Amino acid sequence: MAAASSSQSEAAVSKAGQGNDELLDVSVLKELARKALVDALNSVNGAKTLVLDPTLAGPLGLVTEVALLKHHGVDKMFWLESGPLSAMSTNVVYLCRPLIKWIKIIADQIKRHARESQKHTYTLLLVPRTSTLVTRILEEKGVLGDVTMSSYNLQFIPLAEDVISLENDNAFKEIWVDGDETVIYDAMQALVTIEKLHGLFPRIVGKGDYAARLAHLLSRNAHQTPSGTPSDNLLGAPSETIDSLIILDRRVDMISPLLTQLTYEGLVDELVGIKNSHVELPVSLISPLSQPTQGEASTSSAPTPPAASITKEKKRKHHLTAATDLLLSELQDLNFSSVGKKLNQVARRLDEDYKLIKQADTAAQLRGFVGRLGGLQSEHQSLRLHTGLSEMLVPMTRTEEFNRSLEIQQNLLALYDTSTQIAAIEDMIAQGADMRTVLRLLCLASIVLGGIKAKSLENIKREILQTYGYNYLPLLLSLAAPPLAALLPNPLPPNAPPTVADTKFPYGSLRKSLRLLIEDPDPLEELKNDISYVYSGFAPISIRLVQCVAQKGGVLSNPATDKDKKAAGGEDGSRRASSAPIVQAHPILGWKGFEDVVASIPGETVDIVQKLPGGADGSALPPVSTLMLPREHATTTVVFFLGGVTYTEIAALRWVARQNKGRKFLIATTGIISGNSMIDSIAGIGSTTTKEAGL
Repeated sequence: MAAASSSQSEAAVSKAGQGNDELLDVSVLKELARKALVDALNSVNGAKTLVLDPTLAGPLGLVTEVALLKHHGVDKMFWLESGPLSAMSTNVVYLCRPLIKWIKIIADQIKRHARESQKHTYTLLLVPRTSTLVTRILEEKGVLGDVTMSSYNLQFIPLAEDVISLENDNAFKEIWVDGDETVIYDAMQALVTIEKLHGLFPRIVGKGDYAARLAHLLSRNAHQTPSGTPSDNLLGAPSETIDSLIILDRRVDMISPLLTQLTYEGLVDELVGIKNSHVELPVSLISPLSQPTQGEASTSSAPTPPAASITKEKKRKHHLTAATDLLLSELQDLNFSSVGKKLNQVARRLDEDYKLIKQADTAAQLRGFVGRLGGLQSEHQSLRLHTGLSEMLVPMTRTEEFNRSLEIQQNLLALYDTSTQIAAIEDMIAQGADMRTVLRLLCLASIVLGGIKAKSLENIKREILQTYGYNYLPLLLSLAAPPLAALLPNPLPPNAPPTVADTKFPYGSLRKSLRLLIEDPDPLEELKNDISYVYSGFAPISIRLVQCVAQKGGVLSNPATDKDKKAAGGEDGSRRASSAPIVQAHPILGWKGFEDVVASIPGETVDIVQKLPGGADGSALPPVSTLMLPREHATTTVVFFLGGVTYTEIAALRWVARQNKGRKFLIATTGIISGNSMIDSIAGIGSTTTKEAGL
């Protein structure tokens, strides 16, 4: 298995341990991924042709670049696709996920070369590990002896300083539709890498059947670790920087991804699409600005092309990252209704900065301005990009379909006149609305209502097939089948298996006990004092569950109470909630105080205090009593979403982190999802044919 060397791990450990009050340094994970790729390529001597699984291009683009590949002997690159492969170099390296269709294509290409008397040396690098199934297929095809098999252990990829992802687009479908639990093992291996860098998770808290399997796998791995672990990892000791791991599987909260995301980054993902942190944008928005001259320096931004012409332009992929785009870090988690105001503030500030040119008299003033010019120009370009992107989004949010969908969602969440909402969904089908929007609304109705009336559901299914095509029948069957069971009749038919009845979601009771719906929210652009701002009044259930563990007071009431609001901003509490006092984070005590609420949600509940590896007395990692004491320094809570997380949930969790003193959150996931990507994945649309140009 391709892995980083001891010296690399030691360097990573020392780097990761620096700065207790900061976020964990996730750049170490990128270094490990690059080093593992270099080691894998260097295992093949000489020039080589790289044949790449198209679905790996995006993830690889986040950890490496073409120049690095060429430096390590890659002279030609091809997509892995059916048909002949014309490789000039002797060495051919295939890099792909261990899927049957890829292996069959590889076997066919090797056999074709043999028939044409082409002599090549073949190396197969499987991501993230080798598979017995692959060996069997190659053997059946008669080419096993011609291939050297190895692996490239690609694990967590940093997407932001507080977000790491396995970038597995099909994780949700594999687990809940195909019944393939491979991704759970892969997630365990990736989390063990975190433990090697920072020490064992002292406590593992989880909710959901598959979350429980992952938690038990991790715990079992800790027990099996030899007591004399190598010095290059910290598996033999409790973590000093991480206080716990919270695992949530996606089935625990299906509602949040089905809703339309209303944060800036979430809405970009909904309406434009973000893939592996890349978004396709018109060339005019991402082309560099020309240098401003003395006469035009006071203009705060170059005119952005009209939205109508922008949408018709040729498009290019752009890496959307706060690491190089500081304005994105200010905008990405805002409710979209607040974005225009923020952009206006930035434009005014830049305008003032540019006006300083005319007021610069002395050489010292000019020198100072020249020193800031680079930063101003990059901010200017960023403002132009996000202004143009916002102008693209606004017309999309004003369509009748978008607003009708939002209205139905809000009425369903409030359980208001539900029969009218079902009728409204039927009207949308008749009007030929986007099939994914219709299915998201149907699944949402089924989950919050505990099922849709059987006769009505059958009629709707018939209308869907007649309107959109009978090729969507497998998709409807998958949505209804356990363990997903997201589209059910009410009452259930007598022949329904007991497991289906057990998956019914108690939305009505959770709505009150977890304070999911803020009935009369404050003006969102003026006071964001609860995570519900991300959905304009609805709190994501997944993040409420994280609060049940890590910010218990935030579940029961807003951290900024009426008293705090008045103290922070006068009688009307008009100042932002960020002005309110930030509270000290409490120790992690598992689900304490919310046991009954959490137990009412379908799926296993987990709370494991890890044991010392190889401990004869079986004692807990640190004594349980010490887990209840406040830590002397800030700690990090790792939250892992099995099956994917939305940008809106990330925004809500960042909000929770800002309300606490002494606790940071590291968000880990199998991938970034949206309602549309979930439906596409289940339907098998576009999941393996798109060639993301991260490389």
